[in-house]
Amino acid sequence: MRLFKFFGQVGHEMKKVTWPTWRENRRDSWTVVSTSLFFVAFFALFDWIIQLLLRMLTSWH
Repeated sequence: MRLFKFFGQVGHEMKKVTWPTWRENRRDSWTVVSTSLFFVAFFALFDWIIQLLLRMLTSWH
């Protein structure tokens, strides 16, 4: 019986939720995608620089 009460309360709370509009959802998705791409580029560049430095150090006699 407690399970039915729980799901009843969940349904009641879900009716109170304010869901984002299509425009807000699209804007927020583009923010996530662009931020992710920025960090991919940043860490790729950082990784490339570290590799270059390590190659220079290991080939230095």
